Amino acid sequence: MQAAPVRATAIPSLTTALRAVESLLMSGGQRTARRNAWTSVLEDRRRAKDRVEAERVLDQTLIARP
Repeated sequence: MQAAPVRATAIPSLTTALRAVESLLMSGGQRTARRNAWTSVLEDRRRAKDRVEAERVLDQTLIARP
């Protein structure tokens, strides 16, 4: 007797599910605008982190100099 074939169906990730819902609710232009806005937020956060790090290095440099 042979076992029935197993069909593996991947469960979609949360990101995939959210993108599917997004595509149903928003037009292409809105999706692009939202993604561009989020990319800008991430870039602003990165620049802020870099700025804090640069300030820390400068402060340490000034303290180290007599």
